[in-house]
Amino acid sequence: MTSFGDRFLGLALFVLAVSYGWVAQQWPPPFGGHEAVGPETFPTILAFILAGSSLYLMFKPDPDAHWPMGRTAAELVGAMAILVLYAFVLETLGFVIATTLAVGTLCWRMGAKPRASFLVGVISAVSVFLLFNNLLELSLPGGLLEFD
Repeated sequence: MTSFGDRFLGLALFVLAVSYGWVAQQWPPPFGGHEAVGPETFPTILAFILAGSSLYLMFKPDPDAHWPMGRTAAELVGAMAILVLYAFVLETLGFVIATTLAVGTLCWRMGAKPRASFLVGVISAVSVFLLFNNLLELSLPGGLLEFD
C-alpha cells in the first residue's frame, strides 16, 4: 500500500479522535460538582494524542509504506479483537481482572512467555487501579472484586 493508505488511516483515526473527544465532554459532572480531575480528563488527553498522531499520518505519510500481510495482519486483527473484547468485559469483570487478561494476552502474543506476560498484566492492572482510585480519586470498576 502506498502513502495513500497512511493518509486514509490518518483521516479515519482523526474522525475517531474527534468523536471520542466530543463524547468524553458530554459526560455529566460527578455528584457534588466538578473534581480537580474529572472523568473526561483522561479520554480528552487520549483524544488529543490520537488526533495529533493522525494528523502526522495524513500530512507526513511513510513513502515506503508496506502494510502487513498474512500472519502479521492476523496478529494485528487479533490484538484489535482483544481490545474490543476488553471494552465489553471491563464493567462486568472489573478493571483489575479485565486489564490483567488483556495486557497478559497481548504481551504473550508479542512473544513473551505466558507466566511473565500475565505477571506483567497483574502488576500493570493493580498499579493503575491503585493510582486511579487512590491518588487521582477516579474510581475504576471493581467488577467481580467489589466487596459492597
